[in-house]
Amino acid sequence: MRQLVLVHGRSQEQKNSVALKAEWLDALNEGLAKSNLTLPISEKDVRFPYYGDTLYDMVQGESADNAAAVIVRGQNADDEQKRFTRALMEEIRLKTGITRAQLAEIAGEEVVEKGPLNWEWFQTFLKAVDRYVPFGSGGSIALFTYDVYQYLKSSNIRQTIDTGVSAAMKPGVKTVVVAHSLGTVVAYNLLRQQGKQRGWEVPLLVTVGSPLAVTEIRSTLKQLAPPIRCPECVDQWFNAIDERDVVALYPLDTKHYQLNPADPSIENKVDVRNKTTNRHGIAGYLDDQEVARRIYDALVK
Repeated sequence: MRQLVLVHGRSQEQKNSVALKAEWLDALNEGLAKSNLTLPISEKDVRFPYYGDTLYDMVQGESADNAAAVIVRGQNADDEQKRFTRALMEEIRLKTGITRAQLAEIAGEEVVEKGPLNWEWFQTFLKAVDRYVPFGSGGSIALFTYDVYQYLKSSNIRQTIDTGVSAAMKPGVKTVVVAHSLGTVVAYNLLRQQGKQRGWEVPLLVTVGSPLAVTEIRSTLKQLAPPIRCPECVDQWFNAIDERDVVALYPLDTKHYQLNPADPSIENKVDVRNKTTNRHGIAGYLDDQEVARRIYDALVK
């Protein structure tokens, strides 16, 4: 017996978990059909642990637009959250190629000179993402940054989410884990910290649209469970990225995500052409022929 566990990212609040699972499976089946395959296990053996409302509650039920506006203003953010947020934003700026001149065009040279230690710079950067980055959304980046910070820095939130996801795992049962976006941070941390001792067996971990290699995220995970390594319960790790995806800044390769020990290494696929509007959506990853085939192969071995 083998099972499949799907770990979602953010922007899933107030949705029907059954319908969300169906969306993931529809996309996966579309990818499998490109190889004339179908899902090799029963849908009852596909687990979809849902924690979207936990993330929604972090911003007190605000709409995405309103929550992003609050985050941009920096209200109720302590110094550590501000530092984390600014560091992540500056890394995204450098990776996406937004220039000082482009920032100055929006807010003036004075704001640019203040740099990312100033919240006006942060607001300007998010506007620049909307204006200059194809498929980018400043509001979505603000929300993603807030959510990943809360998961990494709040033990209560992390424990709540981890408990929900861990309930989908069964000791001694071969389980293929597929994680997307923030879900890759959750899956990595959970498997890394609890997998071996709880007897989980993961023949394949698939991460898609993953921000794990972003410096602040990687360094915080290293503090939670040193060193950065393939979780000991995982046999193989396959990572897929669309290089236009502004959440997944880098592949999980030896340059950006060095493992200790180096084996088992992470296999990266960097040529996904994600069809979704922001090039980050799960449907545009699971319908990729190779991604779907890797999941299938791990389920039938």
